[in-house]
Amino acid sequence: MNMLDWFLWGIIPYIVLTIFIGGHIYRYQKDQFGWSSKSSEFLEKKLLRVGSLMFHFGIFMVLGGHFLGILVPVQVYNSLGVTEHQYHIIALTFGIPAGILAIIGLGILMYRRLSVKKILKTSSKGDIAVLFFLFVVIASGLSATFLNIDSHGFDYRTTIAPWFRGIFIFRVQPELMSEVPIWFKIHLIANYAFASIWPFTRMVHVFSFPARYLRRSYVIYKKQANQLN
Repeated sequence: MNMLDWFLWGIIPYIVLTIFIGGHIYRYQKDQFGWSSKSSEFLEKKLLRVGSLMFHFGIFMVLGGHFLGILVPVQVYNSLGVTEHQYHIIALTFGIPAGILAIIGLGILMYRRLSVKKILKTSSKGDIAVLFFLFVVIASGLSATFLNIDSHGFDYRTTIAPWFRGIFIFRVQPELMSEVPIWFKIHLIANYAFASIWPFTRMVHVFSFPARYLRRSYVIYKKQANQLN
């Protein structure tokens, strides 16, 4: 393992994690009124409805696959009798359609953001940056999946997965990343960049589940008929 590997996989993860956590704390303290997704639905609905539905459905499937592949140890699959080849086939079967759906949906949202003049004028640099970095993250992940589509494929559950889990228990093992294919490394570096800008963009709305609305009294709207004098 050389110094570059140690820096990329042993030091930068904690820098990014510090920015991610610290940035959210700072943003919440300084800009609570800006803690939202800044909906532009009233400016354009058709493209938003299609693109948002495709993107969110696809990205939730992708995140589910990452959870099963990265956070669940390979020993769990071995105890269930799931072989490496079986897992690889399942991951490709669900991962590729999910990634394609997410990137098409994101493409529609990007086209909408840049082509509708009213939306473009009200868009901040952060709005554009989020779409760009999301595209890079999804495109690099989808490329890594396609480049890993052979009879067996690279088993990231024994390298990337334990490296990633080790970050959160302060047992980082950068040596596990030395033999990881370059396309997976590009995907991870893209995630570094995205996580670093996350707290300063509209992405903070992911952590804003409106729990107060569950216990709030109903708001009753009444339509008042027009009366002629």
